[in-house]
Amino acid sequence: MKQVNHAHRRTDQSGGAFLNFSYGAVLAAGLLALATIGIDPGQPEPVLATVSPQATTLADASATPGLMTTVRKAVKQAVAPRHTPTQLASTSDEGDLSVEMARVRDWVASHYRVSSDGLEPALAAAEEAGRSRGFDPLLIVAIMAVESSFNPRAVSHVGAQGLMQVMPKYHQDKLGARRGKKNALFDPEFNVKVGTQVLHEGLSRYGSLPRALQYYNGSLGDRSLRYTRKVMALKKKLVAAASSPDSSPNG
Repeated sequence: MKQVNHAHRRTDQSGGAFLNFSYGAVLAAGLLALATIGIDPGQPEPVLATVSPQATTLADASATPGLMTTVRKAVKQAVAPRHTPTQLASTSDEGDLSVEMARVRDWVASHYRVSSDGLEPALAAAEEAGRSRGFDPLLIVAIMAVESSFNPRAVSHVGAQGLMQVMPKYHQDKLGARRGKKNALFDPEFNVKVGTQVLHEGLSRYGSLPRALQYYNGSLGDRSLRYTRKVMALKKKLVAAASSPDSSPNG
């Protein structure tokens, strides 16, 4: 009788092991099928989340060694997020210009009848100088508009030069290696860099943007702040142009 019971226990154990293995194999086959057909990456919780920890442990214990590791890798690849080109693309297709500044470029080119390609270096420099000195780049563009109407070769009757009409005789200290060079300020990017430095100098000295603008214009004594009001009115139009591709503020 003891021999019969012993044989019966062996049969139960063999049958249980077979069932465990079969369960694990079925589970593994199901997971492989999911990995093969793919799982919608839009679902934050894939189908695998419904498998109980007990079932996973059972499969691990009974499946062929290495099989579940292969299954997990395959499923992980199937549910990994897929990045589309639009998700990884830059926010602007306009080279060095932001989307907003590209709209400003088009508005300026239309209203001032200047080349949009020729504007790009100066507008890119305005964005860079604005970030560096803490100014809204559109303020710098507004100063260009008021000072030179975007003519990089403009020269005033008192000797101010370029886009932002910088006076070289008063700002030699800001020219660096180009100090003493006659046409240095006709380089649009360099002119914007130096002009922004002058504006920043005014802000550091006088503590307010209106006073800094009046300093820039050489009209600190004008209590009506005509220059400041003119620049800020132009900046308002540029803000409108930057805010919408369909905006068309009156010139």
